[in-house]
Amino acid sequence: MGSHLRQYPLRTVDIIVYPGFKALEAIGPLKVFDYTNHCLRQRNLAGGYEVVIASTITGMIASDTLMSLNATKVISPGSLPDIALIVGAPDIEKALQDAPEIVEWARNAAPKMNRLAALCTGSFFLAEGGVLNGLRATTHWRFAERLRKKYPGINVDADAIFIREGNIWTSAGVTAGMDLALAIVEEDFGREIALEVARDLVIYLKRPGGQSQFSVHLSSQMTAQPTIRELQNWIMLHLSDDLNIPKLAAQLAMSERNFARVFHRETTESPADFIERARFEAARRLLEENASPLKVIALKTGFRTEEKMRRVFQKRIGVTPKVYRERFSTTV
Repeated sequence: MGSHLRQYPLRTVDIIVYPGFKALEAIGPLKVFDYTNHCLRQRNLAGGYEVVIASTITGMIASDTLMSLNATKVISPGSLPDIALIVGAPDIEKALQDAPEIVEWARNAAPKMNRLAALCTGSFFLAEGGVLNGLRATTHWRFAERLRKKYPGINVDADAIFIREGNIWTSAGVTAGMDLALAIVEEDFGREIALEVARDLVIYLKRPGGQSQFSVHLSSQMTAQPTIRELQNWIMLHLSDDLNIPKLAAQLAMSERNFARVFHRETTESPADFIERARFEAARRLLEENASPLKVIALKTGFRTEEKMRRVFQKRIGVTPKVYRERFSTTV
């Protein structure tokens, strides 16, 4: 391998844990950075990540499983890494009470750091420290409404896998921390390296879809009545069809009135609301990952016209599809 190859700097990474942290949220990104180092070494490239486990004290820190991690560094505003990842916890309220030092550290560190990330419910540490005020952020879909209500100054996006706002990153639940870590790797070392790491870990470099696959799709899986659940899955596979009430009712051999009543009872929303939400989330995914014209995306997702799609985007997130793509597209 010749000297013409680009040589990268070594970046320091603190994975910040505390008693009761989610083990997988720490180990997942740790392995992403570890595989990146291995990939770089195989190419005779300098650089990579120097990862340490950090906490409010040194020593073994118990997780939410049988696993403990050895914290070798105490978090300090005078010893900031290039990148810090604060992991989440199943009982985030208790974690906030037990580790207020992390909130204070985040408040002080945020303006000075290259990248500060919160994984899953770790976003509550940033929120409590005021770091997320005025920003778009995400967390585990189960905790999104709690984050929104407790910290109204945050623009909570319950569907995103991860979000970057300047130097502040937040991710969705548990394994989404690996998506975020891969995005950091791609930013630092390029798509080719990140893609190789993703292949080694047998995960997507860019997962198809956002948390919508867990919000719309999982909410459909949690519907008690199998026939309604199957219909929801069918709807998501036929978004470009004309999905009117008579057609859906006939699909289940129900009267239109009984179908609408049963659907609402099982899902707490009307068929029209479910269809609109499913189409909206499908359109968001295409806007993020696909360079097709807006009219093509509107047709593919069943909105029929750009204007109808625009109205739904304005209603749900307050921006047009064009602006959404400009802000969040991952296409080159």
